[in-house]
Amino acid sequence: MGATDLITLLFTHPNEFRTLMQFWIYHEQRRDITSTREHETSGWDRPTMKRCWHFLDMTSRSFSAVIKELDGDLARVICLFYLVLRGLDTVEDDMTIPNEVKQPLLRSFHEKVVTPGWNFNGCGPREKDRQLLVEFDCVVTELNLLPPAYLAVIVDICREMAVGMADYAHKAHKTGVLGLDTVADVDLGLSRVFAASGKEQPWLGEQLVLSNHMGLLLQKTNILRDFREDVDDGRLFWPREIWGAYGFDDPKDMCKPANSQRALWALSGMTLDALRHAVESLDYLTLLKNQTVFNFCAIPQSMALATLSLCFMNPAVFQRNVKIRKAEAARLIMRSTNPREVALIFREYARVIHAKSVPTDPNFLRISVACGKIEQWCEHHYPSFVTLGTGGASSLDPTDARTRIAQHEEKVATQVLRRRRIEAARRPGAKEGPVGPVQDFSTKDLLLYVGGIFLLILALALFAVWVMIRFFA
Repeated sequence: MGATDLITLLFTHPNEFRTLMQFWIYHEQRRDITSTREHETSGWDRPTMKRCWHFLDMTSRSFSAVIKELDGDLARVICLFYLVLRGLDTVEDDMTIPNEVKQPLLRSFHEKVVTPGWNFNGCGPREKDRQLLVEFDCVVTELNLLPPAYLAVIVDICREMAVGMADYAHKAHKTGVLGLDTVADVDLGLSRVFAASGKEQPWLGEQLVLSNHMGLLLQKTNILRDFREDVDDGRLFWPREIWGAYGFDDPKDMCKPANSQRALWALSGMTLDALRHAVESLDYLTLLKNQTVFNFCAIPQSMALATLSLCFMNPAVFQRNVKIRKAEAARLIMRSTNPREVALIFREYARVIHAKSVPTDPNFLRISVACGKIEQWCEHHYPSFVTLGTGGASSLDPTDARTRIAQHEEKVATQVLRRRRIEAARRPGAKEGPVGPVQDFSTKDLLLYVGGIFLLILALALFAVWVMIRFFA
């Protein structure tokens, strides 16, 4: 943002201006990939890898910032992985490439990415990521420098996605119909990359169902947001199963003002389909232990829920590309640092979606249930009557009835533990010793006990001195 934009923002949206200032002042960059000490893992000292980092900045600035903060060589691996998928997506999205050229290219793309010197200059001049494919030999060079474990995962995922894209493109070419037929056509492993890096547990690579839900939430949100852009470019990824249920024969009809009401019902259906992945995405985030990996996964998820709440029941989706404001993105980046905070973000936007839903919407009840599942997940894992304080200490809300239940359960658990200790002490051969109540001493209590003992010893010593002076002077 330029100086003029900031001044305008200060007077039109002062709260957003404050948020951006807080982000720029207080948000600390975890690593600098251009630093000399980072060259070994970031590859910045190699011209080909430096060019790859440049392409990453050009394709997605917000995603680029999250990738660059990943630990060690994982940032470089994810950068190359992203560029491979971006190149693959560019080939599929370019409607100027003839089908007889696109089909073999997509189906052999996983082989091209490891062929030294390979590039492609057949994309149309209007394709925004055309230059990435023109200089794709830089990406190929760096891919071949990766350890075999990383390279095998990237090539395998690229092959699976390329086959699905080729089938979609071929079906669209043969039938002349835009879009997918069913929701299942959208459902196709960063987890495998995380596990291979050693930054996460090896078993995380086997959590394909949960990681797939997380990826689908992002994918479907982007599909929903980019509807008008995709239609204008002659492609569509909204499933016919959803928009066809509201009487549309051509997805372009949803852009007509006369069909705005039915179009909003179709938008509601797409929002509902994306929300069904929210709970599983939260489950996946709780499995992550590395902070940079968590940030990499959590920040896009938070932004996806924010985008869904912005697009829901918003007619502007059918006229332009709708995006969240920069200040809101900055706020989400600063907040998305732990599973509890991300869950609260999900709950906030779920409540926004539920508040915007109307009873006349055919999906009203299902939207309510989907939002309720997010509420239920948050309440189960992070109960609202438990308040976190400084230093990790927690307290219970005395006005909440669940506090009495929790206190009663704690009392029962203490009694059971004491009874077990008594039974263990009465067994033959058990060491004799006092069996008292189970107590948890705080730091304050401990200091009081130590201070009391010290004062008692001091008093006894003074009494002994007095006796010596009084009777044996």
